Formats: sequence, structure tokens, C-alpha cells
Amino acid sequence: MAATSVHKFAQCISCHAWSPDLSMIAFCPNNSEVHIYKLSEDKWEKVHVLQKHDQIVSGIDWSYRSNKIVTVSHDRNSYVWNQEATGWVPTLVILRLNRAALCVQWSPKENKFAVGSGAKTVCICYYEQENNWWVSKLIRKRHDSSVTSIAWHPNNVLLATTSTDGKCRVFSTFIKGVDSKDSAMGSSADTKFGEQIVQLDLCFCWAFGVRWSPSGNTLAYVGHNSMIYFVDEVGPSAAAQSVAIRDLPLRDVLFLSERMVVGVGFDCNPMVFVADESGLWSFLRFLDERKSASSSAKYGGSQFSEAFGKFYGQSKFSASNNVEQSRGAHDNCINCILPLAKQRKSSVTRFTTSGLDGKIVTWDLQKQEDLLDYL
Repeated sequence: MAATSVHKFAQCISCHAWSPDLSMIAFCPNNSEVHIYKLSEDKWEKVHVLQKHDQIVSGIDWSYRSNKIVTVSHDRNSYVWNQEATGWVPTLVILRLNRAALCVQWSPKENKFAVGSGAKTVCICYYEQENNWWVSKLIRKRHDSSVTSIAWHPNNVLLATTSTDGKCRVFSTFIKGVDSKDSAMGSSADTKFGEQIVQLDLCFCWAFGVRWSPSGNTLAYVGHNSMIYFVDEVGPSAAAQSVAIRDLPLRDVLFLSERMVVGVGFDCNPMVFVADESGLWSFLRFLDERKSASSSAKYGGSQFSEAFGKFYGQSKFSASNNVEQSRGAHDNCINCILPLAKQRKSSVTRFTTSGLDGKIVTWDLQKQEDLLDYL
């Protein structure tokens, strides 16, 4: 089985993040607090509780290099937490938002971070040494609805966003005095802050879960119409692919390598997508092994009832059609997936997922022989 460990920390988890050495995990139990647990002698112990927000914490990210935690909340605030001898000390970030902050992510160089919000704006936050505080520059008047997900390009300048207006966009976040021009950035360093590089109109519904491949050559995001989109060579001549799935919509994605993506969402079971040698993406299989048996016809009315039952209550409809399905690692929607690595790598074999069932599950693909060829 690909799931190596399952831990139930709370009734519900909205987001989670790992410490750089993977010895601690921070998560929000669907309230205004952030709980930090530490692994001690094969047991998880609560060591800190971060209390500063007034409403649900919607995003957490833990930096690899500087060991700082950034949190955002529906209370429109963000804090950067520094670990000191007395505990974690918060520093307020000036976001200037009039709606909830929904997601946050450190840039690859960790000299800035991005915050997506319900105010149709994206905040690019950086530290001002002279004033000893975090300030933000806003990307405004580009989105028509809430920004649901953000992802940094490996060059530390380009930022991809998804929104409930159904579009995926890529912006330049080059800030003079914060970013330095180098050859790795290419033409991105010549663009102005907030300039829109490309707008992708592939999805005609809510869009979520955007991620870049390790090389930054491919962009993936998902829609609420049970589709996943792959875009190569993002720019004026971008090549796009869409893969439709028969199951419930996805909420988040993760590139394990240049040729493999794992998507998670309302089906409570990670889905594996792979690219062949020609670059054509397709759905391979579910990651969690679940055996099902049915004594009635699988098509006709039972197929509709089984699909509808996933939304309204699985037990009602599966029982009426004599469908028995073993329980998997997750019992409810998976809303977050993160790589389990001490540093950013070109390929990942271990990752964790968290969901509305309050569980954090660790997955390991080392023994999945059919997947190793794509890593």
C-alpha cells in the first residue's frame, strides 16, 4: 500500500506545512489557531500553539532555509513567525486587504512571499530592513474573482494564480532592490511588476491547485468541472492539454517529477497522471488501493446513484445497490498535498496529504513499481 502512515490530529484540517528537517508539522484544525506537533519516539506531541488570528487560518507555509512560518487568515491578516528561545514570535504583515486572505507561499529564494485573497488581488510581500517590517505590493485589477491558489516559478519572479473566475494567469513579480537580475531569469527580469505574462481561458468554472513542474517548463492546474490542465512553454505560444476524469473534482496537485502529477480532491483518493515520451498526459490510476464488489449491475441507475451518493452520503446509496467498498486512508475531501523532502528536488517519492477528515497521511512510492519509471 502506498500510504505508509495515517495520523488523525483533529476533526478537520484546513492546511498543513512541514519544518525544514521534517521533525515538526504545523496545521490549522479549522479554527484561528495553528498547532505545531513534534515527532518524539514515534509519537506526535503538541509543542506549540500559535494564537494571533481572529478567524480561520486558510494558509500556512514553512520556509526551507530561514525556518520561518507565514500564516494567513480570513481575518485579512498575515503573520511571519520567528522561532526564539521563548517560542514563536509573530510579526504583522501589512497586506491592505478588505477581504479574506486565502492562500500563501514562500518564493524559492524566500526573500518574499505571495498571498492570494478574496479581494481579487495578490499581495507580494517582502522585508524592509530599514523599517524592520514586512510590506506588500499589490497586483490589482487583473482577477475578476477570488484568488484560490498561487505557485512560484523556480526563477523566483513568475507567479501563477488560479481564480474562481475560471482563469489561470501568470504574472511578473520582479521588485527592484529585492530581486537581482541573473541569467536564470531570462526575459522575466525585464518585465514590470504586476505585468501579466499570459492568461489561460481553458476552464469555464472555478479553478484551483496550480503548480509548476520542477524545471518550470510545465504548468498544471485543476477545475471544478473534473478536469486537469497541463500547459507547456507558458507564454504567447503555449501548448495546452486537458484531461477529463470520470470522478469528483480535484482541489490540489503536486508534480512528483517532470512526467508525473498527483491530484487530490473530493474523491478522497490521490489520482496519478503521467506523461508519455511524446508529452501526452493521461490518467493512470488511483494511488490508494480500494477493493469494491457489487452484486448488481454496475451501469444504469446504480451508476448514477453511486456518483450521487458520493455527494449526499455514500452509505445510503452504496447499501441500496449492494456495493461494498473498503475504506481508504482518507474519509473526506483532501484539500492539501505537500512534498516530503528536506530540500527542493527534481523528483519526489514521498509526500503528505491532509483533508477535512482531520487526517495527515504519508505516501511513499518507492514500492510502487509501475510508477518508478515516471520518477
